[in-house]
Amino acid sequence: MHDLEQQILSIHKKYHLDIYQFLLYFTGNHTEAEDLTQEVFIRLLKALPTYDGRSEMKTWIFSIAKYTAIDAYRRRKMYELLPSEWLKRLHSKDGIPESSWESKETQHELMDAIRKLKPAHRMAVYLRGIKEFSIKETAEILGCTESKVKTDFSRGLQILQQKLKPHYYPGGLQTENVKR
Repeated sequence: MHDLEQQILSIHKKYHLDIYQFLLYFTGNHTEAEDLTQEVFIRLLKALPTYDGRSEMKTWIFSIAKYTAIDAYRRRKMYELLPSEWLKRLHSKDGIPESSWESKETQHELMDAIRKLKPAHRMAVYLRGIKEFSIKETAEILGCTESKVKTDFSRGLQILQQKLKPHYYPGGLQTENVKR
């Protein structure tokens, strides 16, 4: 097997599930997320010879996934990127233990609130709050400054706190476990 093939297989094994879940977050559709995940790895295969190592492989791949999702969004002219049931599909190892949700009603209320966020806020909340990327990693993935990530994440959480019922989150959303 060639070195490039081995490298692609290794990258695929390591990042496939994370990329799939990231794209599922945007599409809300398993089939579309699978198709886009394949598209990400096709783009990766074409771009790998140009990878210069300035960013970590993980952030570079997530950047490719982000642009793939944006391209799909533009092609379909969809207004909302976030499905109402994505939390049910996440595993507890992905940052939100299922046991932390009181009911399906709570999940739906949170998802409705997240769905109404601006795309920049949604991406920051997902990458920082759910996937627990650092500010630097999130900035690299989104192609923006660290201060923009901080602002979008903070504003997204503030909006969520305002929209959610106080009895679900009496002290507000808990963010102290999120890596800085």
